[in-house]
Amino acid sequence: MKGSKTIVQMSVRERQDILAAVADALETSAKEALIEGNASFAASSGNLALTIRGSVHGLANTDLKAAEFLLQQAMTLIEQFRFRDPHRPETLTLH
Repeated sequence: MKGSKTIVQMSVRERQDILAAVADALETSAKEALIEGNASFAASSGNLALTIRGSVHGLANTDLKAAEFLLQQAMTLIEQFRFRDPHRPETLTLH
């Protein structure tokens, strides 16, 4: 496994991939929050995902400080949702 890289050390493609993966995680968390009745978190998470997706080209190519800030915000938001209840299952399954 390769060592971790800073956003500056990543290629444009790597930055695009990480931004897309984080947006996917935000969207998944938003869906889970809606299922649990947490509309406020769902809206925040979904809006941040849309912001990242809508700006991915600029963020990955030239606006690295903004990309880093948005990634930090996204990870904080996801972490707060995941760890708010220690008995919560890792993922929800819809039947």
